[in-house]
Amino acid sequence: MAKAASLVSMICIVAFVTVGRAYELFRVEGDVYCDPCRVQFQTPLSTKLSGAAIRVECRNTETKALTFSVNGTTNEQGHYVVEVVGDHEDDTCEVMAVSSPDSACNMPMDDVTVSRIECTTNSGIHTDARFANPLGFMTLDAAPQCLSVLKEILVDQIEN
Repeated sequence: MAKAASLVSMICIVAFVTVGRAYELFRVEGDVYCDPCRVQFQTPLSTKLSGAAIRVECRNTETKALTFSVNGTTNEQGHYVVEVVGDHEDDTCEVMAVSSPDSACNMPMDDVTVSRIECTTNSGIHTDARFANPLGFMTLDAAPQCLSVLKEILVDQIEN
């Protein structure tokens, strides 16, 4: 009986340590898109950017010192997944779009430049996945089709 109790105790301790360490690695994912309308939000004309470079940075909220940084690249669907190591409860972590491989769509947006993410186990989020808001780049000039698309979006919003 003592051996069984000892075994159960050991299993509980191992499970507790495993769960405690499971969230010290966070999976951050999101999308990078091209905005051909220069409105700085996604429209039906927006396309995902394959090969766009992103960076996740965590900085101490008081000192602003960089505590973690990792680079990533979007796949063929314009989606990225990077791993953030460690619990960053005392940090502000942000994802930023660094560069676009599309020379026709490489102007950084000035309204939405970063997406904040929580990389701590003390946030109420019970998974290691963190989803960033979409980030993007703009074309130099708005595409001619944008006016009709934006009118359609406006009409949909008024009707709803």
